[in-house]
Amino acid sequence: MAAFELKPIAKESISRAIAKAERYRLLNEPREAESICRDVLDADPENQDAMIALILAQSDRFGSPKANADEARAISGRLKGEFERLYYRGMIEERWAKALFDSGYPTETVFGLLRSAMEYFDKADMVASSANDDAVLRWNACVRFIERENICPAGAADPLDEDDFDNEVPTR
Repeated sequence: MAAFELKPIAKESISRAIAKAERYRLLNEPREAESICRDVLDADPENQDAMIALILAQSDRFGSPKANADEARAISGRLKGEFERLYYRGMIEERWAKALFDSGYPTETVFGLLRSAMEYFDKADMVASSANDDAVLRWNACVRFIERENICPAGAADPLDEDDFDNEVPTR
């Protein structure tokens, strides 16, 4: 079988390529979005928008059999802003937890990942600007998911027992 070489994209086309990746995500075609993000990162290895789009495209595929959260976690660690590193790491943990839940994993595993996501969202909220409630919205989504699906840690009777939480979302 003949090997093919990837063709590079022009640096001038990066913003258009990122917009196209976002469109492919909206069309539920995360593989295509991921490929575009990789092309952008080949042209501009520190492009933050491409890293974020790649994290989201990879996490869109978490329900597929070959999905793995490790690369998305590594990419989130390369994000420059503290809020972004924390927020997107929380997104990865939350989306991974929900994919595992849908695949029938034990609720203790799912609960642990959701708590990890909530800890990242809590930390992200602490460094967020006053006009940015993104981390609070994700925290609330985790709480609602835990309540709706009655997800408990091992041995707990109430999925949201106050003793299981280290802290609450801080008030502003």
